[in-house]
Amino acid sequence: MPISRATSLWRSAADHFEPDDDVDPKAQRQLRGQLEQIDYAAYAANKKVLGGAIGKAEAQQFERLALATAVARTQWAAASLAITEKGHALTRDQVEHLAHLRMAYEELSEVYGAMRRMVERGYLAYSGPQTPEG
Repeated sequence: MPISRATSLWRSAADHFEPDDDVDPKAQRQLRGQLEQIDYAAYAANKKVLGGAIGKAEAQQFERLALATAVARTQWAAASLAITEKGHALTRDQVEHLAHLRMAYEELSEVYGAMRRMVERGYLAYSGPQTPEG
């Protein structure tokens, strides 16, 4: 049985080769080689497309994205506190506004995580902070 992991509200199968005990070792090696070719095709496609569209990821981009995410989270939390301050039931407009703020925070958070994984997996080159030469 393949291992799965929970991510948010959906489950995904483990993305690593898990040999079947019933398959002979030679067939397992052949399958592993085929899967590595498939994985490399996905890697090469991601590197080409992301590199062409984004170029390289720079520290300043991550800083701006992290700041935007922090601001969005703060706006969502502050609005929630302000709306509930009087203890009244929330109106439809208030709930929709909170949902909009939460969605903005969640989207920015997801992009930050995705960009980090792009660098981690080698799809994007990373250029760290520039330090003065001395």
